[in-house]
Amino acid sequence: MRYDVSFPQAQHYRARIAATWTGVPAGPLRVQMSRSSPGRYAIHEFAKNVYDVTATDGAGRPLKLTRTDPYGWSIDGHDGTVVVTYTLYGDRGDGTYAQIDATHAHLNMPATFLWATGYDAQPIRVRFQSPDPAWKVATQLPAGDAPGTWWAPNLQYFMDSPTELSNHMVREWQAGGKTFRLALHHDGTAADMDRFTDKAKKVVAEEIKIFGAPAPYDFGTYTFIADYRPSIAGDGMEHRNSTIITDKRSLAEAKDDQLGTLAHEFFHSWNVERLRPRELEPFDFTRANPTPSLWLAEGFTSYYGPLAIRRAGLSSVDDYLGEMGAMVNGVVNSPARIAARVNASPQEMSLRAPFVDAATAIDPVEPNIFVSYYPYGAVIALSLDLQLRQRFAGKTLDDYMRLLWKTHGATERPYAPADLRAALATLTGDRAFADRFFDRSIEGSFLPDFTPLLEQAGLVLRAAAPNRGWIGRSNATQEEGGGVALTLSPAQNTPLFAAGIDRGDVIRSVGGRAIADVAGWNAAVAALKPGMATELRYRQRGIERTATLTPVADPTLEIVRGETAGRMPTAAQRAFRANWLGAE
Repeated sequence: MRYDVSFPQAQHYRARIAATWTGVPAGPLRVQMSRSSPGRYAIHEFAKNVYDVTATDGAGRPLKLTRTDPYGWSIDGHDGTVVVTYTLYGDRGDGTYAQIDATHAHLNMPATFLWATGYDAQPIRVRFQSPDPAWKVATQLPAGDAPGTWWAPNLQYFMDSPTELSNHMVREWQAGGKTFRLALHHDGTAADMDRFTDKAKKVVAEEIKIFGAPAPYDFGTYTFIADYRPSIAGDGMEHRNSTIITDKRSLAEAKDDQLGTLAHEFFHSWNVERLRPRELEPFDFTRANPTPSLWLAEGFTSYYGPLAIRRAGLSSVDDYLGEMGAMVNGVVNSPARIAARVNASPQEMSLRAPFVDAATAIDPVEPNIFVSYYPYGAVIALSLDLQLRQRFAGKTLDDYMRLLWKTHGATERPYAPADLRAALATLTGDRAFADRFFDRSIEGSFLPDFTPLLEQAGLVLRAAAPNRGWIGRSNATQEEGGGVALTLSPAQNTPLFAAGIDRGDVIRSVGGRAIADVAGWNAAVAALKPGMATELRYRQRGIERTATLTPVADPTLEIVRGETAGRMPTAAQRAFRANWLGAE
């Protein structure tokens, strides 16, 4: 199996690709584009950007292509060799799609390459013909024997190997006996690159501490492929021996905020790339790949990314608490969790991933039935970490992750939900605790009282603005002719929802005062007090209506250091905090 890739019209976002299969048995060869991509859980129709498809045999004779579905073609009458040539249009740079232009070729393999049924185990060679002699190749694929060529042992590895061709900067370092490479395509300076690399080194070292050693990279190297340019969409996507991370902002503009995505994606080199849910192994490129365990695969990763940055000394305790506090607030106050009639367990939310993970639909989605498994899982991780530290001397979530790594990651034995439950029982020696945790907080939506858990570290969970009136999300845009239109559906646990207001409704007056513009609406909302009933006049789909809006006390939660709240921590609390979050 061989691919030859060229970019004769890169300025028009096009690549020309020739795919060659040899030793093909008699009969039709089925070739197709993927409908999903490793690390994504929704359907993505990559075939829509493939066209001008032709086929020839080994002698160059044209072959007929038969298309009976939107995803691929059938080719018969060959002589044992089939060459399919096609044009790919790609103009979205992120972790899922392809972007081709005069500055680079940013290629996610499922979005780029046709593949043939029955050839999953065959080695693959790929040759890139760069339109610019300054372009280099950044990829987890090992280099081939010939210049400009790379190879993969099989289709699964190839499809999991994003590749960037550009005039990028490269920095390398060693840690734990492995090579780490940062390839950065950006408009910044070498000093920006060096500063960011130094921070990346510290995060890598901190995450290696959690597991005790780097993951066993197949070819001894882990590659960070970064695109930080205005034409890119912000994203991050994990792969077996690499990650592709993107941001519209430069490092200087973002003040190296991209480090958060880097920390998250690198943690995936253990958690999900090798410590892997059973439902994702092997990955099926023809359909969505759901699993009930994204609360751990993605959510626990969302917990450890910021924690590694804090432990590395690259963020303050206040920065870390601000990030975790926002996630705790979002999950605790989520309408999906609060609504008793909705099954809002972390497992249920994980299984909704095909509907939300960059999935596209033209119909609006009910806003009250989903809370993202990213923050949800991070909050579950926080609660479990603090419960372990509280109840089981010397045990932490780090120990749980190391145990899972030993039993399912290092062995690459995919896990089922029952395996995660059994590991917690093994770690604690308390089967009742493990069963209660999984029954209530994984299969159910129960969360513990965080106040005593955080108090161990001298931290305080409190209402951020208890005296402020709150009506829920009040985002709005200017409406022609006066008034403002709400742009977001209110959550069902909000006064706006209770008043019968919804997305698209045009607010005309509040408390008898006309609303002329967004500034007037924001000022009216800011003036509301808890319990103060107010008349609201609005237009809903052409009908003028009146409602009574009664604000409540703002339920927004925050986590702060006891010092901030006027409660000086004890020596024991300071020691607990340092052991958990690292020295300040």
